[in-house]
Amino acid sequence: MGTFIVQGGRSLRGEIRPQGAKNEALQVICATLLTPERVTIKNIPEISDVNNLIELIRCLGVKITRDSESVITFQAENIDLGCLQTTEFISMSSSLRGSIMIVGPLLARYGKAYIPKPGGDKIGRRKVDTHFTGFSKLGAEFFYDSSDSFFKIEAAVLTGNYIHLDEASVTGTANIIMAAVLAKGRTTIYNAACEPYIQQLCKMLVSMGACITGIGSNLLSIDGVKELKGCVHSILPDMIEIGSFIGMAAMTESEITIKNVSFDDLGIIPDSFRRLGINFERRNDDIYVPRQEHYEIETFIDGSIMTIADAIWPGLTPDLLSVLLVTATQAKGAVLIHQKMFESRLFFVDKLIDMGAQIILCDPHRATVIGLDRMIRLRGTTMSSPDIRAGVALLIAALSAEGTSVIHNIEQIDRGYQYIDTRLNALGADIRRV
Repeated sequence: MGTFIVQGGRSLRGEIRPQGAKNEALQVICATLLTPERVTIKNIPEISDVNNLIELIRCLGVKITRDSESVITFQAENIDLGCLQTTEFISMSSSLRGSIMIVGPLLARYGKAYIPKPGGDKIGRRKVDTHFTGFSKLGAEFFYDSSDSFFKIEAAVLTGNYIHLDEASVTGTANIIMAAVLAKGRTTIYNAACEPYIQQLCKMLVSMGACITGIGSNLLSIDGVKELKGCVHSILPDMIEIGSFIGMAAMTESEITIKNVSFDDLGIIPDSFRRLGINFERRNDDIYVPRQEHYEIETFIDGSIMTIADAIWPGLTPDLLSVLLVTATQAKGAVLIHQKMFESRLFFVDKLIDMGAQIILCDPHRATVIGLDRMIRLRGTTMSSPDIRAGVALLIAALSAEGTSVIHNIEQIDRGYQYIDTRLNALGADIRRV
C-alpha cells in the first residue's frame, strides 16, 4: 500500500495542464469494441483505472498500439469471447467498475456478454439495473446468478425500442447507446444522461458511422446501422481535476494557471467555486486563479445559509462535492453540502475534523461546514484515502495544513489522478511518495 508524506503550508505557483477525462476515457475505450477497424484515441490519462481497462480489453484480443504516452490505437478485429469466463478476466473486471461498459458493445456486435459484478469506489449502493433493463428492452435476455455474482446477457438480435430510464445513469446511458447503435431500427432513450462524457461518446460514434440525434439533451434517438468504421478521437480535459485545482489554489493561497480547460464544457463548475468566494479569470481557454488570503461564502438573497448540492447534468457533478467541502473549511461563512446520490461519500469528513475543521455531519447525505477564515489552520495528521475524490480532497487539506500529514492507500488517488505528486511538486508542493 502506497503512502504520501505531505509537508503542508506551502504556497504554490505556476501552470498546470489537466489530464484527459477519466470518465470519458473509460467509455470511449469500451466503444473501440464496436468495430474491427483501427480506432485512435488521444489525450488518454495515465491512471490505474484506465490502464486496467486497457489490459482488460487486451485480454479479449484487442490489438493495442501505444503511439505515445497519451495516444493509443485499438483494433478489435479478433475478439476471444472465451476470455470472458477465464479466472484472469474475472479478477480484472470485478475490481474495475468501468468494466461494465464492455457489455453493450459485445452484446451489439456478438450477441452476448458475460461479466462479474463490477467493483469500484465504496461510496454507497451503485446498482446496475439500469444497464440490464435497457438491454432487455432491446430484446436481450438477462441472467444473474447470485451465488457467484455473475451477469450474463444474450440476444439473437437487438431491436430498437423506446427506453425511459429510471435514472439518468451516465454509465447506463453509455452502455445502452453502444448497444443501440448496431440494433435494428430506432431506439429512443428518454431521461438519458447528457454529461460532456456522453456527448463525447456520441460524437465519436457518429464519426464512426452511427446515427444519433439529440446529443447534449436527455432525449436521444439512435437509428441502428449495420457496422461502424474506425476513427480518431480526442478526449476532453478532466473537469473534476480542473475543479480540484481551483479548490487547491484557494486552500493553499496559491497563484495557479490551469491550461487548456475546454471552459465551455465545464458547465456549472466554475460558478460553484465562485459561490465559495473564490476569484478566478478565464483567459482564452485557461483559468487563472490569483492568490487569495480570504474568500467568503455567499448566502442566498434572504441571507440564509448557502446550500451546494449535486444533481444530474447540467447540474453539479457529485464527483466535486468532496473538493468543494474541503475548500469551504478555510472560507469565511457557512455552507451546507448535500450529497444526494451516494450515501457513503461524506464519511471522510471525520478525518477533516481530526485536522481541526468545523464540520457537522448531519446524516449520510448532508454536512454543514463552518468556515474558519484561516483563523484556525488545519493541522497535519495521519489518514487513509477511502475513494478517489475523497482522497484528493484529503490531499488538498494536507497541502494547506500546518505540519506533516501522512495519507495511506494512495492507490485510490492514483486511480483518478495522473502523476499527481510529480505535477504538484513542480508547482512548489512537498509531497513524497513512499
